[in-house]
Amino acid sequence: MEKREMLYEGKAKKVFITDQADQYLVEYKDDATAFNGEKKGQIEDKGVINNKLSTLLFKELEKVGVPTHFIELLNDREMLVKKLKMLPLEVVVRNITAGSLAKRLGTDEGVVLSRPVVELYYKDDALGDPFVNESHALAMGWANIEELKEVQTLGLKINEVLQKIMDQAGILLVDFKLEFGVADGKILLGDEISPDTCRFWDKDTKEKLDKDRFRRDLGQVEEAYIEVYRRVSGVLVQA
Repeated sequence: MEKREMLYEGKAKKVFITDQADQYLVEYKDDATAFNGEKKGQIEDKGVINNKLSTLLFKELEKVGVPTHFIELLNDREMLVKKLKMLPLEVVVRNITAGSLAKRLGTDEGVVLSRPVVELYYKDDALGDPFVNESHALAMGWANIEELKEVQTLGLKINEVLQKIMDQAGILLVDFKLEFGVADGKILLGDEISPDTCRFWDKDTKEKLDKDRFRRDLGQVEEAYIEVYRRVSGVLVQA
């Protein structure tokens, strides 16, 4: 595999073309952003942690039949992935009220929901990634009905798998964001699974172990990311 020119640079990752037409190389960065890029900073070795943690979790999801874009971990910051045509939607699964859901519903953070909530957001930074529903997605041609059903079904399955892993690691899976794409007519999980895209709380103390520490200026951001990786790798590597 040969790394060629950069195709795209996002807030947290760079994507490179390779000499294989159906494969991309993803490089994880230490850059941190919040509030649609209004707040910017750096989290030391964030890219390393997110790359390695995503690798572990993608592998676990593949074992239970969740198809992902992951092919191979190349080094501390890079992974090889399948080329996807991304759906312009974020699928958010929520187990406990926090962030925008708590504000929208007028509830305190930390209320355990009686069942997982699945939400859709239109991926557009300029619009602030607005909350949308299936009707919007269908009317705008962002996805067809089969794709919408599939990503929501996969979202709930991924939630079950991640909750079990995190519970063993002493972590509450509060909520998380997923992105999906299509390859050869099949829906695959893309992007990453990390403290950048998930809310993780310590099960006993409810201490935040994710990017909310950066968003809310709570400090010890690097330590939180490292702690999540330490706990999850302890569960999965020993399994």
